[in-house]
Amino acid sequence: MSYGVAAALQAAVYQRLMASSALDALVGSAIYDAVPPGTVTGTYVSLGPEDARDRSDKTGQGAEHDFTVSVVTDAAGFQTAKAVAAAVSDALVDATLILSRGRLVGLWFLRARARRVEDGDVRRIDLSFRARVEE
Repeated sequence: MSYGVAAALQAAVYQRLMASSALDALVGSAIYDAVPPGTVTGTYVSLGPEDARDRSDKTGQGAEHDFTVSVVTDAAGFQTAKAVAAAVSDALVDATLILSRGRLVGLWFLRARARRVEDGDVRRIDLSFRARVEE
């Protein structure tokens, strides 16, 4: 296994989200690889945790990356968060991403978890995706 494709995958996911016109209409440039320090208000998208497993075979090195993209909003109710989450999912599911290292075999939606956080004033949806990559 090689973890060498991980940074290229993350960069490609980030670029895909930034290029989405639907996300641009909903959150503008509030798509973060790392959330800015301090209190962030409004609605934003953030790349989150990742787990990677070896998926090498006789044909070469490969890995499976399960990663999270979070939607966070202080808007009342879940409607805003769900609209943004749908745009994230639409941008990524079955996307053809060009990686600076390696090759994306496939990208799939796994699950989502919606919840209230920070005393119920903030809504958060964590979307989990799986990417299969080859070196």
